Amino acid sequence: MTGHIRQCPIDHTYTLLNVCPQCGAETVSVHPARYSVQDRYGKYRRMVREWNR
Repeated sequence: MTGHIRQCPIDHTYTLLNVCPQCGAETVSVHPARYSVQDRYGKYRRMVREWNR
């Protein structure tokens, strides 16, 4: 157990485990990436986000 809140992408259950206790799917972190002024890839991440709208 990591101690960070995680969410199941299938049934949107919040848990501290790496695997959802209800459906058994892999959970993902709900925390955003850390902000950095020297973010070299932020431009590309924003471009991908615009393409996916």
